[in-house]
Amino acid sequence: MKKMVVMVLLLMLAAVSPTVYAATSISVTDALGTTNGTNVTVEGYVVGEPVGVDRVEQDYFSNDYALALADDPAETNEQNMVFVQIDSAYRSAFGLHTNPDLMGEKLCVMGTKQDYFAHDGVKSVTDMTIAASGSGGDTGTGDSNGYYSSAAGQSGAALKQSLHNLIDDHTELSYSAVWDALRHTDEDPNNAGNVLLLYSGDSYSKYDNGGYVDDWNREHVWAKSHGDFGTSMGAGTDLHHLRPTDVSVNSARGNLDFDNGGSAYYDAPDTYSDGDSWEPRDEVKGDVARMVFYMAVRYEGDSGELDLEVADTTGTSGPFLGKLSTLKSWHANDPVDDFERRRNEVIYTDYQGNRNPFIDHPEYVEQIW
Repeated sequence: MKKMVVMVLLLMLAAVSPTVYAATSISVTDALGTTNGTNVTVEGYVVGEPVGVDRVEQDYFSNDYALALADDPAETNEQNMVFVQIDSAYRSAFGLHTNPDLMGEKLCVMGTKQDYFAHDGVKSVTDMTIAASGSGGDTGTGDSNGYYSSAAGQSGAALKQSLHNLIDDHTELSYSAVWDALRHTDEDPNNAGNVLLLYSGDSYSKYDNGGYVDDWNREHVWAKSHGDFGTSMGAGTDLHHLRPTDVSVNSARGNLDFDNGGSAYYDAPDTYSDGDSWEPRDEVKGDVARMVFYMAVRYEGDSGELDLEVADTTGTSGPFLGKLSTLKSWHANDPVDDFERRRNEVIYTDYQGNRNPFIDHPEYVEQIW
């Protein structure tokens, strides 16, 4: 009799137990490989409204019933997307017809992996939220897989050390391998045959590289003489601060610190320089700052490496680069954009296996400096 009562109680509990969803969110790529019928929590960027198995509208949205998620906010290939059927409770807040500004935002969606429009999808949605890193944060393989969990709740020197431990000991490239890597990391999103040059903003053929005046070459944003690391593997070949630039512009910048002011430089629009500083155009000021901050955290003097530090002055020498207060202002006024997010992801996934924390978490700058 007691056994029967226990069995009845167990059956009753099973009947009222809530559906269990994955506690850790997964990327869209992981969701695409998940078996139908699995309860999932997916994070991805809103890239449009699916209206058919191979058609996703990216403007002029017709209704609030569906949206597409991808790991890259600039994704256009439907095969890299998950289609989400929006249940009625969430249409007013997340339907694209009513909320077109959600394009590019990062969402967290809980539901069941199930084909939708005969395409990989999520249906029977039980929760939809804007991810905390949606406006300039993690790109799909940072917070969503616990990359920064060891840095949670920290600040100051402790946060800097935790981030260093995360991004240290990355895969190092040879200096010659940097050419091909930059063709990938800095590809012009509007012309796959070109790269975008950092300071001028020009779109150049990927293979017009070299040492001639009209070529592009490899700019060390953290000038290699500030630490005397040259082009050696490690700091000298770290993709997180190497960018394609016009040869003449690269030469003009030289090893100057970064600060506001000076005379206009004729070969790069909205760029200024004086005897001890370089001011790039507004569109990449934040990019420059975040690259400098990355270098100051990645290279902390352990394992025989340099200890690079950001100084709040110009005219620096040795393993220092300035100017801290200006770089912080640039970081705040030029937020992370999609080009940076994609670049960070490509370096992490295809080359070095480490990330720039200040692209994923812009708030870390103020928490450290």
